[in-house]
Amino acid sequence: MEDSWETDFPSLTAQRLREMYTLLLDHFGPQNWWPAETELEVMVGAVLTQNTNWSNVEKAISNLKKRNLLSLEGLSTVPLVELAGDIRPAGYFNIKAKRLRNLVNFIVERYEGDLSAFLDEETQALREGLLSVKGIGPETADSILLYAARRPVFVVDTYTHRILGLHGMIYEEAGYHELQQFFMGHLPEDHVLFNEFHALIVQTGKTYCRKKPLCSRCPLLEWGPITPNWTAS
Repeated sequence: MEDSWETDFPSLTAQRLREMYTLLLDHFGPQNWWPAETELEVMVGAVLTQNTNWSNVEKAISNLKKRNLLSLEGLSTVPLVELAGDIRPAGYFNIKAKRLRNLVNFIVERYEGDLSAFLDEETQALREGLLSVKGIGPETADSILLYAARRPVFVVDTYTHRILGLHGMIYEEAGYHELQQFFMGHLPEDHVLFNEFHALIVQTGKTYCRKKPLCSRCPLLEWGPITPNWTAS
């Protein structure tokens, strides 16, 4: 992985991203993300983790497992009000129950309930299909692509925007697609690398980019100058 990075992506931006990755990996170690037993569990987690922390998602998934609902059949047939109750710990449970049902129904109807056929779909078609599901946005779709389907698609989140902005790597107005291309245009096309890099960024954000930032303790303190007066959206 390292040789490919150095040979194929010799630009200054690629070098800086390599430095960022190395600093974070040395500091935190491998993240072993996404914590799930099956691809479907990854997909459920990707929907439930919107606007909440992972500990709450774990409680919701545990509830589904206890009721033997963590299957396409279980999620598509359980009454919506019961599903909402089971995932209550994840917050916005009524909305998320509908989003989960929409996603499951999409797989059941378009792929006849064959999860393997769904995950084997060509990457762009799979992404477009996911984005056609009501309630599934780019971050959730790309999380499913990267972590469940193991495709080399970089996931962007609020932490990505904040960290790169603070270090003068992007404009404050940069959108999701621009940020995604920033990584994918300067990194080897490797889903393992994208997985680890995104997980490390999330861990950095959770640990140091709080409401009261802990910049002086951050492993990226020496990576590059922090841009004054830069504000995250």
